[in-house]
Amino acid sequence: SIDVVDDFRSADVKAGGEGAPLAPVYHAARIRSAGMKLPVVVLNIGGVANVTWIGEGADDIIAFDTGPGNALMDDWVKTRTGALYDKDGAMAAAGTPVQALLDQWYGHEYFTRRPPKSLDRDQWDIAALGPMTQGMDAISNEDGAATLLRFSGDMIVRAAEHMPVHPNTWYACGGGRHNAALMGYLNERLGGAVLSVDDLGWNGDATEAECFAYLAVRNILGLPLSFPGTTGVKQPQGGGVFHSKA
Repeated sequence: SIDVVDDFRSADVKAGGEGAPLAPVYHAARIRSAGMKLPVVVLNIGGVANVTWIGEGADDIIAFDTGPGNALMDDWVKTRTGALYDKDGAMAAAGTPVQALLDQWYGHEYFTRRPPKSLDRDQWDIAALGPMTQGMDAISNEDGAATLLRFSGDMIVRAAEHMPVHPNTWYACGGGRHNAALMGYLNERLGGAVLSVDDLGWNGDATEAECFAYLAVRNILGLPLSFPGTTGVKQPQGGGVFHSKA
């Protein structure tokens, strides 16, 4: 048996925070240890996409969920074809976004809120858009994939509106960084500044696992996991529950 730390979110929620995202403190530690020119953004594209903006000051961290990452695209492809995801974004690249649908989705209440804010993948699927998905049944697989990719991409791009200084570089982790069509679109919109965390020598597929190991160590050392700029908690907040193997 081994010591275990779990339940990282509850303390933050009880203190008035969103309970997520929790990865920013890890992102900031790794970026700052690399000594690169700041500000920099770490972009995690999982089911939900989130950003960590890291500025020059020790407390300069802003983080929030931008909106869907892979979730809606994966749900669409699985429903339409049975595949688990759109490999390399090939289906989306073959389609044309439906602007009328996008214009409706941009008005979803989540995107009108200012950070801090967070989403739950289990509650964020095509059904979450409700009546705004009307008409999707009539479009092709490719156009649906292209529309959903554009939606995820645009919500990531719009995240920059909430950053005090435009970042020098965006480093992407999570499964979405493998989507060539999405990465291409982000680079088109963000001036070619979007790279993979693999370019920094990170393991982009293990970043989240590494993050929670780091959070566990911070719990043991009594260090905070969340901050006003990451979850909206009023002051730096510890978290996690330690279970001794003894």
